[in-house]
Amino acid sequence: MTKEITNFEDFIRRILKIVFWVLLFLPLVGVPVYYLLDTVFHFGVDVFGLITVHPDQLISLQLQLISTEPFHSLFIWTTFPGFTFAALFVTFFAMLWERKLLAKMQLRVGPQYAGKYEGILQMVADLVKLLFKELVTPNSVDKPIFWSVPFASMAIAGALLSLVPLGPNTYLADPPIGVIMIFAIIGFFPIVTLLAGWASNSKYPFLGGLRALHQMISYEIPLILSLLGVVILSGTLDIMKVVVSQEGIWYILLQPIGAIVFFIASLAELERIPFDLPEADTELVAGWVTEYTGMGFGAVFLGIYIKLYALSGLFTAFFLGGWLGPSFLPPELWFLLKTFFVMTVMLIPRGTMPRIRIDLMIRAGWTRLLVLSFANIFLTMLLVSLGIFRIGAL
Repeated sequence: MTKEITNFEDFIRRILKIVFWVLLFLPLVGVPVYYLLDTVFHFGVDVFGLITVHPDQLISLQLQLISTEPFHSLFIWTTFPGFTFAALFVTFFAMLWERKLLAKMQLRVGPQYAGKYEGILQMVADLVKLLFKELVTPNSVDKPIFWSVPFASMAIAGALLSLVPLGPNTYLADPPIGVIMIFAIIGFFPIVTLLAGWASNSKYPFLGGLRALHQMISYEIPLILSLLGVVILSGTLDIMKVVVSQEGIWYILLQPIGAIVFFIASLAELERIPFDLPEADTELVAGWVTEYTGMGFGAVFLGIYIKLYALSGLFTAFFLGGWLGPSFLPPELWFLLKTFFVMTVMLIPRGTMPRIRIDLMIRAGWTRLLVLSFANIFLTMLLVSLGIFRIGAL
């Protein structure tokens, strides 16, 4: 019987065993498979020839291999601008920038013990701590569902990430109905949180899951409606074309109501203060993630912070002109700077506002934000019909 993995040490041992057997059989199996695929995809790299290649030429050969399919697509999805880049970006943001910024706002010191300058190594220390914590599985949980939630959280966040364009030529996917796909993906998050609360078989996670379900349903409809004004002005559902249509003026100036509704609904979707009721630590310990430990807990929050990055990036694409900016900086850098600014603004309520009451939160979503969303749509249609606004479809 296979030994159960309970901590990071067991995980590393299992990985080393897998690597050992892979390296043992790779010359026997991998090389023939590579040449078989080469007859179809024509990679143009001689594996046996690499043995006699000068080390200085290996980098160019690696770049050549990355530029061919399917390795090019694999590099984009996993490395840049894919999941690895987003994970490193949000790790820095969550483990250092967020905590230091909130500490400055509240006149506290903030984490500074690891690293001489502003605790730069504190995020590494916290990551190592999470990796080596034991993975505890309570006896009463539904194990298959319980342990599928962290992976589902990252998978759904990664799917949402794929719709965020960093630049005119730097993106994962460009579907013609990208705006619709955003909300098709977001609709899975309430299901995951409810399953996490139910599978934990504990009262606090279940209450947190129910709160998350009520909260997300209350705010997802205003979130969807807030973008209809942008769709009307751009005349397209393609996110890339929405960005290009803002070359003359950003939509945050033409759609201030829509931008405000999208921002507030995004805070509720992300369960950020003042909408952190599903994880209210003073009431529910940690809400629907109470029973998760170690990297199970870390994987759930990695998915949540990638979702924060994705929604901030979508706000940038829809209202701040995406990658558009002066030519002295690359388009991708403009996009990341704007997104980082939006993520930082989303932190401010955590340092300045108390938690809202659940009945007031639901009422605000179903009344005030919903009314503002419809008002924004009607006002946009009126101004377009009068010729004041011009549809910028390509």
